[in-house]
Amino acid sequence: MEVFPDCTELKCTREKLDAATKSKATGRVYDRLFVRHWDTWGNGTRSNLFVAPVNIDGRAGTPVNITRSLDADVPSKPSGGDEEFVFSPDGSNVVFSARVAGRQEAWSTNFDLYEVPSNGASAPRNLTAANPAWDTQPVYLQNGDLAWLAMKRPGFEADRFGIKVMHDGVVRDVAANWDRTVQSLAVARDGKTLLATASDLGQTPLFAVDVSSGGVTPLSGPGYVGEFSAAPRGTVVLWHDLASPPDLYLLAGKGERRRLTNANAALLAARTLGEFEQFTFAGWNNEKVYGYVVNPPGFARDKKYPVAFVVHGGPQVSFQNQWNWRWNAQTFAARGYGVVFIDFHGSPGYGQAFTDAISEHWGDRPFEDLQKGLAAALQKYPWLDGKRACSLGASYGGYMQNWIAGNWPDGFRCIVNHDGIFDTRSMYYTSEEIWFTEWENGGPYFDKPEVHERFNPAHHVKKWRTPMLVIHGEQDFRVPDTQGIATFTALQRQGIESKLLFFPDENHWVLKPNNSIQWYDTVLDWLDAHTR
Repeated sequence: MEVFPDCTELKCTREKLDAATKSKATGRVYDRLFVRHWDTWGNGTRSNLFVAPVNIDGRAGTPVNITRSLDADVPSKPSGGDEEFVFSPDGSNVVFSARVAGRQEAWSTNFDLYEVPSNGASAPRNLTAANPAWDTQPVYLQNGDLAWLAMKRPGFEADRFGIKVMHDGVVRDVAANWDRTVQSLAVARDGKTLLATASDLGQTPLFAVDVSSGGVTPLSGPGYVGEFSAAPRGTVVLWHDLASPPDLYLLAGKGERRRLTNANAALLAARTLGEFEQFTFAGWNNEKVYGYVVNPPGFARDKKYPVAFVVHGGPQVSFQNQWNWRWNAQTFAARGYGVVFIDFHGSPGYGQAFTDAISEHWGDRPFEDLQKGLAAALQKYPWLDGKRACSLGASYGGYMQNWIAGNWPDGFRCIVNHDGIFDTRSMYYTSEEIWFTEWENGGPYFDKPEVHERFNPAHHVKKWRTPMLVIHGEQDFRVPDTQGIATFTALQRQGIESKLLFFPDENHWVLKPNNSIQWYDTVLDWLDAHTR
C-alpha cells in the first residue's frame, strides 16, 4: 500500500491525502529525485509491504508494515509486483527486493534482497550488500536455500540477469556459463529444479535449470512463454507467437504443448492471419543478426506488397516471435503490408556481448543492422516492394526514426515516430530514470557531452525531408512529451509533410482500448497515404 513514511498507521496516510485534496494550494515541494516517475508525480508516499495474519475463520488480523524503516518502494515502481517478495517455507520471514539509494535513487540500479520477520518484530536485514548491482525475484527451494536473479554491473539495467543460490550464507552462481538473461524465475514442483524464461535467438522458451549441475534444458519450443506456474503433471504456461494470441497450455514433457484455453476461438475463426518466417543476415561486424517477415494473409508471390519496417524500442528488448498488443504485426499484415523487423545489436537473446554492443553506439551499429536487414529481406523475399516502404518505431525505435530522417532520408516513403527522442541533451535532463541515459552514453551529460551529442538526431534536422507522423503521450515521463513536440516543430518549420497525434491521457504506451484503435487507424491511414 502507498503510505507516508512518517505515518505509523494507515489512518494517518488517509487523513494526509484527504487534506491535500481539500487544500486550495496545489504546489508541491521536492528536495530530491524522483519528482515524477513513469507516469505519476510524486506525492510523498512510498509503496510499502504489509503482512496480515489470516485467522482460521478467514478473518484478517491487523496488517503490519514490514518495510517502513527503509527509504524505498516495495514492490518497486513503476512495475514491480509479487515476483519481488517471497515468504520463507515456514512463513516466519519475508525476503524482498528493494533499492535503498537515498538521493541517488534516480541514477542507481542497486536493488538488494532484504530479510525481515513476517511479524515485523525487527528491522530488515540486507542479504546482498556485497553486490552493488541489481538483485531481485527471490524464491525458496525445498531445502530452504534461497535463489534469485542478480546483475553484476551497477547502473546498467540491461545487464545479464544470472541465477544465484545461497546455502548457509554462502552464495554461488548457477549456470554461470549460460549466456542468457533470465526474465522470470520460479521453482518446479519437485522443489529442487528452477524454472526460468529467457530470450533465445528470437524466441522466449521456458527452461529447467538444474541447481546442482547448472544444466539448462528447454521445456518449450518456438514462441513466447509469458507467465508460468508449476503443476502436478508439468507446467502451465501462457504461450503465444506472431500468429497466435496468448492462451494457457500445459507443458507435459518432451516439448509437448497441450492447449487448455481457446479464448479467441470465435474471433480467430472469422479471420485469416499472415504466415511468418525468421531469417538471418550478416550485420555489423559481419555478425549474424536475426529478423522476421510476416506475410499479408493470402499473399501471392507474383505480386508486390508495400513494407512496414518496424524498429523495436528498449533498446535492449525484442519484438521477436510473440503476440504484441501495441505493435501487432498481424494488424499491419492484414492491411496488406509485408512486415519486417530486425533484432539489431542491443537486442537480448543472442549473448550479453551482442546486447552490450549498442551502448554508446545508438546511431551506428544498430543503424547498420537495420539497413543491411532491410536489404537482406528485400533480396530474400522479392514480393516485398522496397520502393513503397515506411519505417515505424517507438521509444528507442522512435529515436531511430529521427535518426533515419537525418541519415537515411531517401530510404522510406514515410515515417511513424512514437515517443521518440529528438534531442539527447534535453532527454538527459528531463527523463526520470537517468541511470539509463548515463549508462548508454558513458556517464552524465555534464561529464560526457561529446558522447551524448555524437548520435543526437537534433543535429541532422536540416537533412530531414521524409513525411513523418509523430505520436506522443502527455503522461510519458520516460521520454517527455516535449521531445515529440520538438520533432513536430522541426518538421513543420521546414515545411515537411507531418502530423501530430497527441494523447493527453497515455504514458509511454497506449493502453486504453479506444485510444489503441485510434492509434492503429491513424498509423495505417498514414502508411496507406504514402504507399498506395
